[in-house]
Amino acid sequence: MSAYLAINSHSENHDGRPASASSNRSMRQRPGRGRKEVGIVGQASWLSSVINLLNTIVGAGVLAMPLALSRMGIFLGVLIILWAGATAGFGLYLQTRSARYLERGSASFFALSQITYPNAAVIFDAAIAIKCFGVGVSYLIIIGDLMPGVVQGFSENAAAVNFLVDRKFWVTAFMLVVIPLSFLRRLDSLKYTSVIALISIGYLVILVVAHFVKGDTMQDRGIIRVIQWESAVATLSSFPVIVFAYTCHQNMFSILNEISNNSHFRTTSVVFASIGIAAFIYILVAITGYLSFGNAVADNIVSMYTPSLSSTIGKAAIVVLVMFSYPLQVHPCRASIDAVLKWRPIKRSESPQSSPSRLASLLPGAKSSPQHRGDGMGETRFAAITTAVIVLSYIVAMTVSSLAKVLAYVGSTGSTSISFILPGLFYYKISSPDSPHHQKLMKEDDDEDGDSGDEDESLLGGGGLKGSLWRRTLLRRLSLALAIYGVVVMVTCLVTNTLFVVAPH
Repeated sequence: MSAYLAINSHSENHDGRPASASSNRSMRQRPGRGRKEVGIVGQASWLSSVINLLNTIVGAGVLAMPLALSRMGIFLGVLIILWAGATAGFGLYLQTRSARYLERGSASFFALSQITYPNAAVIFDAAIAIKCFGVGVSYLIIIGDLMPGVVQGFSENAAAVNFLVDRKFWVTAFMLVVIPLSFLRRLDSLKYTSVIALISIGYLVILVVAHFVKGDTMQDRGIIRVIQWESAVATLSSFPVIVFAYTCHQNMFSILNEISNNSHFRTTSVVFASIGIAAFIYILVAITGYLSFGNAVADNIVSMYTPSLSSTIGKAAIVVLVMFSYPLQVHPCRASIDAVLKWRPIKRSESPQSSPSRLASLLPGAKSSPQHRGDGMGETRFAAITTAVIVLSYIVAMTVSSLAKVLAYVGSTGSTSISFILPGLFYYKISSPDSPHHQKLMKEDDDEDGDSGDEDESLLGGGGLKGSLWRRTLLRRLSLALAIYGVVVMVTCLVTNTLFVVAPH
């Protein structure tokens, strides 16, 4: 999805062997094999990748986890949090596998759809752009809603100054902070702001746990459900909150493009670390927050604490969190809009299956012109799209006070698509034994069989696609199952949102 211009090539492998020694091998997605890289790639560290992905995952939605537990019961709620993390993580894992079929540094939903479902590429990217735009606007609305209360929490006389309690003023003020961050090309450039956002999350977690340990909410606590749920309907109403809490797939390809060591082990460990830490945070906040208030808990647990300096700082931490999460939504939104604008319908005779030139332009190791790689976003185009996204999101945030109805449907369709449906369908299609892309990659794997290290031995086949046949078959079946699961989740969430979000209004 990311669009980059610079070309990075290495003349020497990590083990010190010159590139010429491996020039006859495949240019597979592994560092130090002489593979040509497209775009600004190979510079982000493993830690930076985990930080940015984790910041994309964990947002203000963590504060709604105790409410989800109150409706599901502790046992079922924890199981669903773990299940949602596992399915989201598998979607991320499939993205790492699918990226191996593309030129190093050019992985994106658009590039994959061009060699799998080319005429549907515009639909996929449009859905991603709308979803990311909507989430970005919701972040600006949250800032406008919370900041007047934060200011009054720090100073009781703030209400006397009209603009300090005006949501429009605060939306405008914080735009001055997020605009420069939104114009950064590389996701890795946001690692420091992501650290600050994660510190804010850390404070919120400590706040919830501290109140639980202190026990100052017990007098208002309702009953506690451990095994029993409230009802099937109530459980379904909270299910989307947990599922969408792990949505980060829109930035996964950018992370794969930018990480310096993109071996199978490294990229898989990024997924495991990010999803694992997020699941731990969700479970910790869910259990301690629920045990603090029981069934009396609200959808924003911080708002339930007695007004104090610590709770005011907690609200400020939410503002900081969403402020630095806004650029992480602009990044994939911009790339998807760029892909939509570049899209042209493909005739059957020009499909990737039958066109050698198109096939050559997308497969690893092939020489192609920049316009075929989908990575050539010039400075003017980059600035124009970014400006349009920022201006439109600002206008919407200034004129609309709630996007609950719209986001209910955007999340149900966009989030499920990029988290489950697209990763599953893309990998299932591209890894077919009859696929020319798969056959080419398999041949390259066989050519370097004697030179492969043990660093990639890991999940479901370890050292790439040359693993045993049954493992590759299992992975394909699981990818199809994930796509089907995504459709089921989409239908469930659409029905749930229609009944519980839109209908009550």
